[in-house]
Amino acid sequence: VLKTTTEALIEVNISKNLVGSAMAGSIGGFNAHAANLVAAIYIACGQDPAQTVSSSNCITLMEPSGPTGKDLYISCTMPSIEVGTVGGGTNLPPQQACLK
Repeated sequence: VLKTTTEALIEVNISKNLVGSAMAGSIGGFNAHAANLVAAIYIACGQDPAQTVSSSNCITLMEPSGPTGKDLYISCTMPSIEVGTVGGGTNLPPQQACLK
């Protein structure tokens, strides 16, 4: 339970992720720091974590949904995520398990 409202979450997304990122001069980083998630997936799957910087560019959008507008629809568009399943640590047993 987040103890908040749909409207409050949308407002913080606009203020922090959209307006705040634009004021900071961000290029492709209008998000709630997707780099941590991308890095974790890359490491778990044996990919090169150095690709995290360019692959974590994204924009996070939020809008009300549902019959009463109290539900929250969140989308995260990632136009430059690099995906591969060969090389690096992909032959290691734990990473093979993640890839399967």
